[in-house]
Amino acid sequence: MSTQFVSILIPTAVTRPFTYGYDGSLTLLPGQLVAVSFRNKSVTGIVWEEPKGSESISYKGKIKPIDNILDFPILPPNHLIFLQRVADYNLAPLGNVLRLTLNPEFTKEKTTRKKLVIDVPNLTGNKISLSDEQAIAADEIGQYISQNSFQPFILDGITGSGKTEVYLESIQRALEKGKQVLVLLPEIALTTQWLNRFERRFGCAPLQWHSNITPSQRRQIWQAVLKGDGQVVVGARSALFLPFPNLGLIIVDEEHDGSFKQEEQVIYNGRDMAVMRSQIEKIPIVLASATPSLETVQNGINGRYRTLKLRQRHGGAQLPTIRAIDMRQQPKGWLSPPLISMTQDTLLKGEQVMFFLNRRGYAPLTLCRGCGYRFSCLNCETALVEHRRTGSLHCHHCGYQQPFPQECPDCKQKDTLIPCGPGVERIFELVQKFFPSARAKIITSDEITCVTKLQELLRQINDSEIDILIGTQILAKGHHFPMITLVGVIDADLGLSGGDLRCGEKTYQLLHQVAGRAGREQRPGTVLLQTYQPEHPLMQAIIKQEREAFVTLELEDRQAHKMPPFGRLAALTLSSTNSDAVSQTARQLGLSFPQQNIVQLYGPTPAPLAYVRGRHRWRLLLKADKSIPLQRYIQQWLAPLKIPSTVQITIDIDPYNFI
Repeated sequence: MSTQFVSILIPTAVTRPFTYGYDGSLTLLPGQLVAVSFRNKSVTGIVWEEPKGSESISYKGKIKPIDNILDFPILPPNHLIFLQRVADYNLAPLGNVLRLTLNPEFTKEKTTRKKLVIDVPNLTGNKISLSDEQAIAADEIGQYISQNSFQPFILDGITGSGKTEVYLESIQRALEKGKQVLVLLPEIALTTQWLNRFERRFGCAPLQWHSNITPSQRRQIWQAVLKGDGQVVVGARSALFLPFPNLGLIIVDEEHDGSFKQEEQVIYNGRDMAVMRSQIEKIPIVLASATPSLETVQNGINGRYRTLKLRQRHGGAQLPTIRAIDMRQQPKGWLSPPLISMTQDTLLKGEQVMFFLNRRGYAPLTLCRGCGYRFSCLNCETALVEHRRTGSLHCHHCGYQQPFPQECPDCKQKDTLIPCGPGVERIFELVQKFFPSARAKIITSDEITCVTKLQELLRQINDSEIDILIGTQILAKGHHFPMITLVGVIDADLGLSGGDLRCGEKTYQLLHQVAGRAGREQRPGTVLLQTYQPEHPLMQAIIKQEREAFVTLELEDRQAHKMPPFGRLAALTLSSTNSDAVSQTARQLGLSFPQQNIVQLYGPTPAPLAYVRGRHRWRLLLKADKSIPLQRYIQQWLAPLKIPSTVQITIDIDPYNFI
């Protein structure tokens, strides 16, 4: 028996595969699942490279044998290429990237109480007639599906234009070719209505992949996808790492959404990695949005992506009228008289109203008016948010909670604690005061904690059991509520200020999405923006519905400062429970930075949120031209340095948030 040697990659925080031996009479291929002993534990890994002879092994220590070859199909070769490129691009440990694909629980044999039912989509069922715009877009995408060739498409359609119908038609064409399809949605909140539309079209539900499914469901879905049985998967960003052997189309809905950015462990942008995967697989990808990200828009301008525009609302619905309410001219209060008056008129007509405020809880800050004491989180450098419905103060960063106190902990006075600013609970209180007979409901991620609650909420809205919806951004995206004809944005200025590169872009996208909830069918819609800056270019672009003008101004500003999409950024965040250790390490990093003109260094400096979850944080930001391979530059910079074990360093290529 001859012994062969093979590289096995383990799904844990390692940067390279490890060498194991096996009986040379057996056949092993890259992507094969195996059981091996690693750090004195039996773990599941994968064959990473072709087996080698002993002459090619440089390691001279004892080489452990493979324990077992698992009875599963191999991971597709393209999938291994994808994992390597994700690791290289994001400077992430290769083993951690593998863990996004291979959770050891997926390969364990377990008794399944509820067996997964995989329905076959009906391809002769309920097709709907497409408009001319929709048909042209679907035909273009269909050509690349037929050719099995890579092409990114921007499906750029105003809210209510029927983007979903275009890509449902594209799914049909991929399925007719015997291909698998992946649909990425930014949040579970969008899933329910999307599933209903899919079932009406294909007569069955697709497989779902998100954090709310059970471990048993995850294991069965993963195995079904690997075997090629799962034809359509709809899921959150992590679904991108499922091992599809026959992928024919990827769709990223609401591609601009920040939820596609993974901010912990392996830091990556799901949209960008989806484009990378479609390129490796040589298949088309559809990036759908009413407000595409500026990076996507610029790729369309450059000709890298093909833009398909839908400029008419489906079914003849008209765009809403958008007006600004100048709060400088209104009496003091969170609800202005014009918004109150129009809400009353809307309710009298039997229609629904939506109030939007992107702040959970009752008030974002609580102070003592006697001594000025401010309630802050013990673990973070942030104010505690009052949640009056639960009688507690919450930190929205680390989850810390404490009961709402009866007196000021500093001066011990009672009845001196005052809420500062409004949250959705405070708006709900005002709604009860001004519209006592209206049926109002708060809708936030605190209230909607599972799919069942979301489904019940959507039923209540569609059955007109709710008159006024008061919610955060969970309400802004993708939902179709035919009876909502008035949308009131309580604080349209929220998000305009701050040092975030994308604050203007994010605010525009969010307000545009919120406005798109009004007047979805034959009833005309109105949007009222309460603002202290009605003359702001962003507000004017929203009011006049001139997205192109806003995009042009924003792109010109980015280009002038060589910011993305015209330049590249990378952020390094250092954190530690020891404030001296992290500040000294950050300064040493800054001093060791190579003095060249091709990459600029900003910092080191304490992070805007300098203390989070009990850890002190410092940041450094790198900026370079698009032609500079920042990853290689960072590797060369950090390689000779010794980072103290008490300091954690996180690298974020193409950062989305700057806190």
